[in-house]
Amino acid sequence: MIKAFWQRFKIVLSVCGLLSLVHIVNMVMGGQLNHFGILPRETNSLPFIYSAPLLHGSLSHLVNNLIGIAIFSWLCLLRTVSLYVWSSFFIITLSGLLVWFFGRQAIHIGASGWIFGLWSLSIALAWFDRRLLNILIALAVVFFYGGMIYGVLPQDATVSFEAHFFGAISGVLAAWLSTLKVFKRKNL
Repeated sequence: MIKAFWQRFKIVLSVCGLLSLVHIVNMVMGGQLNHFGILPRETNSLPFIYSAPLLHGSLSHLVNNLIGIAIFSWLCLLRTVSLYVWSSFFIITLSGLLVWFFGRQAIHIGASGWIFGLWSLSIALAWFDRRLLNILIALAVVFFYGGMIYGVLPQDATVSFEAHFFGAISGVLAAWLSTLKVFKRKNL
């Protein structure tokens, strides 16, 4: 039990450390790494769906995302590490592709899509897999973070609500897929 706790703690710490390190390098380079964000419908930026979540426009952007990614990563890791890894990859890929296809013509960066995906996964798992742990986590997320739903609505031109919206959709889909028998055999 203690070993599993530390393993999960190291994963969250590593993710937060990676985001912070990339931000420091980006700051030293004067924000030049931001060009590795998603530019919708530009073929050259398609591979950047995997680098965009690592990039942040400011220190406050990074700090807000570090808090969200730490909380929702931890909640997902309460189930299994494989669910977290698979869901994170799925959410980053699908939300990134949807932003690439349907997003506004701007460079989209930040871990918000990933965070909103893990947020909606935490809620949707209670619907698709009604185990007590999933229900308790969903209730806590709705109670403490239910207001995040407003983040999927366009409010600020400098914020990629598209990443929030498509991340939330991707998280629900990941929750549903993870409960199918094919995935259950793989211990997701």
